Amino acid sequence: MILIYLKVFLVGGLLCLIGEALILKTKLTPARILVVYITAGVILSAMGLYGPLVRFAAAGATVPLTGFGHALAQGVMSAVQETGLLGAFTGGITAASGGIAAAIFFGFLTAILFRPKPKDY
Repeated sequence: MILIYLKVFLVGGLLCLIGEALILKTKLTPARILVVYITAGVILSAMGLYGPLVRFAAAGATVPLTGFGHALAQGVMSAVQETGLLGAFTGGITAASGGIAAAIFFGFLTAILFRPKPKDY
């Protein structure tokens, strides 16, 4: 069990470390880095490289944004096999809909429970 936690921590931490290095060492905005991470997850998944990482590190590879890209790519590939070309447009949304719905729900719940305060600049 400890070995599983170690693998999850190391892979997830490495992905976060790369993101932090991109923020500190480049002029990329955080929004562009998020897009790079999602796109990298899609590309690595399409090449068959991200699946083995997910099997090795589980949540360490699926929770970061690269995992979201992987889920989108897997959904599209699965839907294309089932329904043809239409699956290229519907598969990613279907595969990621649970995570998107959870993000919306918990964001709404947080907005209801806590009072936002203005930042002092």
